[in-house]
Amino acid sequence: MFAAVDLGSNSFRLHIGQPEGNGMRIVRTAREPVRLAAGLTRELLLTEQAMSTALACLANFRSLLAEYPLSAVRVVATSALRSARNAGAFLPLAEQAIGQPIEIISGEEEGRLIYMGVATTFEHDNERCLVVDIGGGSTEVVLGHGSRIHQVESFSIGTQPQASRFFADGRITADAFDGAVLAARSFFEDAAPLYRPQHWDRAYGTSGTMRAMANTIAKSGIGDGTLSYKNLLALKTRLIACGHVERVNLPGLKPERVVALVGGLAVLLGVMEELQVPGLEAINAGLRMGVLHDLQLRATRHDRREESVQEFMRRFGVDGARARRVARMAGLLYGQLADADSQYGNYLHWSALLHEIGQTISHTQFHKHGAYIVEHADLPGFTRTEQKLIASMVLGHKGNLRKLGEDLGDAELVRALLALRLATLFMHGSADADIGTASLRIKKQIELELDAEWRQRHPTLSYMLEKEREWWREVGLSMQLKFK
Repeated sequence: MFAAVDLGSNSFRLHIGQPEGNGMRIVRTAREPVRLAAGLTRELLLTEQAMSTALACLANFRSLLAEYPLSAVRVVATSALRSARNAGAFLPLAEQAIGQPIEIISGEEEGRLIYMGVATTFEHDNERCLVVDIGGGSTEVVLGHGSRIHQVESFSIGTQPQASRFFADGRITADAFDGAVLAARSFFEDAAPLYRPQHWDRAYGTSGTMRAMANTIAKSGIGDGTLSYKNLLALKTRLIACGHVERVNLPGLKPERVVALVGGLAVLLGVMEELQVPGLEAINAGLRMGVLHDLQLRATRHDRREESVQEFMRRFGVDGARARRVARMAGLLYGQLADADSQYGNYLHWSALLHEIGQTISHTQFHKHGAYIVEHADLPGFTRTEQKLIASMVLGHKGNLRKLGEDLGDAELVRALLALRLATLFMHGSADADIGTASLRIKKQIELELDAEWRQRHPTLSYMLEKEREWWREVGLSMQLKFK
């Protein structure tokens, strides 16, 4: 059983799912209209009130999560927390409230997870489709073929910015709507050719706001009840006729959703006009279903992150044989230092596979180039925090350790980094065959015990290991070498 928590810009939502065959049965849902994006000041700071409301919601979610025997929980935060300048101060409080780590995911990763959620509903794996998700602070547009994603982009426009800019006083006028739609079109103009109808067969709309539009159109008897461009224009006309958000009283539309729907409708019309989309199908699947599906794949060892690393290796011409040698030796050494279920084992494995990726730029200081690439590139499946961790290990796999600064305060990172550094030394010293005889421990100091014959079989290792002792000594950790 898995749980997905989505800290969206409009609402915080929770899904608890039970895998059944190839699908996922939702056994519990929860939603609270926190409206985090509306709690951002002009300086992009979360107000005390917004944070207080969010923390109360997360505490409630924690109680719900405790009622179920969960194998894994993933909490993701989207546009509002990506934008908030004081997110760093808020996150520790939020993690304490819900009792889980919180990942602020990139817009591109949000789009991928949304598509994964939509793809779980496909009857056939050969469907070419466009997926549009309009959230409180951003809009994700994804193009895919079956379960495969071809193009994903996140645009910094959502329901809340449009509503606050063009309908701030609550008045709904034709001029305001025209201005809001035109402004929305400008966000999608450059990317539009990539997503036009010749590239897909069906278009889907996700997010609560999109489903609210579909529900309102259907229950109001507008046209044929679908999310067609013609019906959306008719919905716009009815909203303008109401004149003010407080006077909107349409069937199927809750009062608390009116403002988000007005802003979202302007964005959706902009998307459809610029991308030439005649209509969409509203679907009740998206980010949270994608997170649940991703957790299920990880549990069954079909981890998208591994696929991303392999693709990265191919793209940057990494010597796969050398990388796998280092990964194997690093894993053996790390197994002597850490618990078998340590999550750092995965990060060590991926760092080892990518440790020479910077050589595509230069053989000089390639570890620095590699660290920059890993931290800033688009690696599907990884959070920015995970990429930063792997980048630190790529940066620190050779040379002085002072450059890692405060990162060395993480004891688990130190263990993984030690394993990676020694593995690269042993690879260069061609010591693969002898790695099984090495004994490695960390207590108050690093203790490395090797077979006495290593010195004869690998003469350059003695020099490299002495240099390694100096690097660790500089950061306050002594290293003792023993030859048995």
